[in-house]
Amino acid sequence: MKKQGKVFSDIRIKADNIDPNILRRYRQYLRLEHSYSDNTLDAYCKDLEKLLRYYAAQKIDFRNVTLEQLDQFAGSLLEEGIQPRSLARVLSGVRSFYRFLVLEGEIKNDPTELLESPRIGRHLPEVLSVEEIDAIINVIDMSRPEGVRDRAIIEMLYSCGLRVSELCQLKISDLFLEEGYIRVRGKGNKERLVPIGQKAISRLREWFVDRLHIKAKPDQEDYVFVSFTRGQHLSRISVFVKIKEYAQKAGITKSISPHTFRHSFATHLLQGGANLRAIQSMLGHEDISTTEIYMHVDTTHLRREILEHHPRNIMNKTEPDESQ
Repeated sequence: MKKQGKVFSDIRIKADNIDPNILRRYRQYLRLEHSYSDNTLDAYCKDLEKLLRYYAAQKIDFRNVTLEQLDQFAGSLLEEGIQPRSLARVLSGVRSFYRFLVLEGEIKNDPTELLESPRIGRHLPEVLSVEEIDAIINVIDMSRPEGVRDRAIIEMLYSCGLRVSELCQLKISDLFLEEGYIRVRGKGNKERLVPIGQKAISRLREWFVDRLHIKAKPDQEDYVFVSFTRGQHLSRISVFVKIKEYAQKAGITKSISPHTFRHSFATHLLQGGANLRAIQSMLGHEDISTTEIYMHVDTTHLRREILEHHPRNIMNKTEPDESQ
C-alpha cells in the first residue's frame, strides 16, 4: 500500500485538478473487477500518470478530452521514443480508465471508443529444442546441492510450462505428486491444476533430500525452491540469472529467459499433437488468442521441416536447374 500511495501522490503533484478519491476507486475497480496483481496495478497507474501529466501540462481537464486530443497524446509518446508495443499497452490502460469514469458517472461518453492502437506484428517467442534443453541441464554441476535444485527448477519450468513467478511461489502444499498434479497460482491469484510428469517428480524428490538441510525462515518453510544462504524462496531475478549462466555454459546463442522454457513447453506439446484448448488450460491463458501464437511458431517449424525433408525439396537441392 505504501507503493500505491507514492504513485498517487506523484499524480497529485503533477495534476492538481484530479480528485485522489477517483484514483483510489480506479485502483480498487481494477483489483475487484479484474483480479490484477500488484505489479499489474502499478503498471496501469504509471501508464495513467503519463496521460494525467500530459493533460495537466496542457491545462486540459481529463474529463473533457476529445478523440483528437487523445491521438495527440499518443503521438507525443511516439515522439518521446516509446515503442509501438509499449504504446499499445499504455492506450489499453487509458481505455480502461475512461470506461471506469463512465461506469462511475464521472463522464457521460467514452472518448476512447474510436481510439486506435498502433499496429504491431506478433512477436514469435524464442523456442529451445529438446536437445538444447538437455544441453543446458547437462552443464549443471550435480555435485553441488544448488545444482540438484537448479536442475529441478529447469525441469519444472519446461515440464509444467510455469511462469517464473509461479515457480518461485510454488509451495510444497501445492504438490500432489502421487496423483500427478500440482496446483499453480497464476495471474490474479487464479488457481489451476497442471499435470506433472515422472521425470519432473523424480527431480523434485532428489531436490527434497538436500532441501531438508536448509534452515528456512518460519514463513518460508512451505516454499519448494529456497535459497541455501537466505532461507527464503527464490526471487525471479535469481532464477533469471541462473538460466542465463547455464545457457552460456551450454553454448546456447539464443536470447533466453525462464519464460523460454514455457514457450518451449507449449510449442513441443502442439508439435506432438496436443489440443490447443488443453494447452490454454495448462498455461492458464484466459484468452485462446494468447495461446494461438504457438500456432504461428508451429507453422514456422512445419515449413522448415517440409523444406528440409520433403522429397520434392530434396530433389530440388540435388538436381540441376533445367531452365539454365
